[in-house]
Order: sequence, then C-alpha cells, then structure tokens
Amino acid sequence: MRILLCNDDGIFAQGIIALRERLEKMGEVERIFVVAPDRERSAIGHGITMHRPLRAREVKYASPKSAGWSVDGTPADCVKLAVEELLDKPPDLVVAGINLGANLGTDVLYSGTVSAAVEAVICGCPAVAVSITSYDDPDFSVAADFTAGIIPVVHREGLPPGTLLNVNVPPGRPKGVKVVRLGNMKYVNIFDRRTDPRGRVYYWMAGEVCDLEDNCPDTDVGANARGYITVTPVQIDLTNHGELERIRGWYI
Repeated sequence: MRILLCNDDGIFAQGIIALRERLEKMGEVERIFVVAPDRERSAIGHGITMHRPLRAREVKYASPKSAGWSVDGTPADCVKLAVEELLDKPPDLVVAGINLGANLGTDVLYSGTVSAAVEAVICGCPAVAVSITSYDDPDFSVAADFTAGIIPVVHREGLPPGTLLNVNVPPGRPKGVKVVRLGNMKYVNIFDRRTDPRGRVYYWMAGEVCDLEDNCPDTDVGANARGYITVTPVQIDLTNHGELERIRGWYI
C-alpha cells in the first residue's frame, strides 16, 4: 500500500510523527508520503488557497519508506497538491492525523484534519481521519496502533464513494470499539470579552462544550466519553434527500 499522511497540527507535530513511525514498521505499507502544513492550521475547516501561490519544501526522513513535503497552505491544500502534483500516482489510502484533540460530533465541520480526509474523498481516494480526545499528557501510541490495524481492513473492504471514516481514540486504555453516528454538540460562553492595554475591546474565542446528547451511547460523543474508540462513517453529500419533493412542491 501507498499511504498519504496529512494533518492540521503541522508536519512536525507529535501525532503525525508517531503515526508515520508506526506505519514504517508495517510490511504491507510500501511507501509513506507525508504532505502537511508547515505550521498549525487547526479549526481551519475546508479552506483552500486561491489568491497566492503554494510552496512545498521537501522534508527528509531516516526511513527510505517515507518522503515528505511541508506546505505553506491548509490541510485541504496539502491533500489536493499531493494527489494532483507531488505524487506520481494517487495513494491507496489517505490518513489524516493523528490529531491532538477530539473531532467529535458537529466539530467535524470545523476540523482541518477531517477536511483533509474530505478533500481526499473529493479527489477519489479512500480516507480515514484519526484524533485523540485529550490534550493533557498526550499518548499517541494507542491511536497509532489502532490506525495501523484499521488501514489494511479499509484497504481490503473498501469504502463507498463520498465516504470517509472518522476515528476518535479516548485517553487511557480503551474499553473497545464502537461504530456509531455523529453526535450533536454546541458550545456555550463562546467568546471571552477582554480589553487591551489601550482600552480597545477584543474577543477571544474559547467556549465550553455542551453535548446535546451526552446520554446517548450510540453517538461518537457519548461512546467516546464512556471510554470507547469511536468509528463513524461520514459522507460528504449534505443534501437532505427527504426534503427534495416537499420543497419542489413550494413552486419556487
């Protein structure tokens, strides 16, 4: 297999390094291409760069299995550039991560890591996004091992067009794996209003998570909070097909 790695934490982040080093040990993996932002681009969503050139700088690795490029763009830029220009042919699988921090529920819409996987799907490549749901004293080994295990399964079983897998690994020793739907979250107390030394008001975005379905073990949010690795198939078709006929009846 030829694997493309990307993330939104930057090419020198611990998560993507741990994943690359773990995949280098896999006999099934022939080649690993790392194409990732040159700095952190978290929560940038699916932004792409259109009004300036992109620059890719080669990054050398000790293992002959791996090749890398640092790109001064977004995660979606990185995947698009890799598939269209940097690689001689499309990868067998794109893995986005390992992200530091959760990408659960509706946060997938903001996530640069998940957007990298979405861009891979748009480019016709199967993709998996992987995150650990903790910031404190992060240990990427469990997520790296799980990813190494799921890669050959995805390669063998395949994913339907327009679909990616979103994986979230809890801290500590997971209780198991749950295949579940996305949860529904919102944030409260989002903006912290402050005043700078010159008396000008500014706002710092933070917020506290308010899980609207915290008692639902069949969501990624609920299952992950209970200590399970969650796997969610996410599709990029945002159409509400059930509403098509009703809205056609509006005669607009």
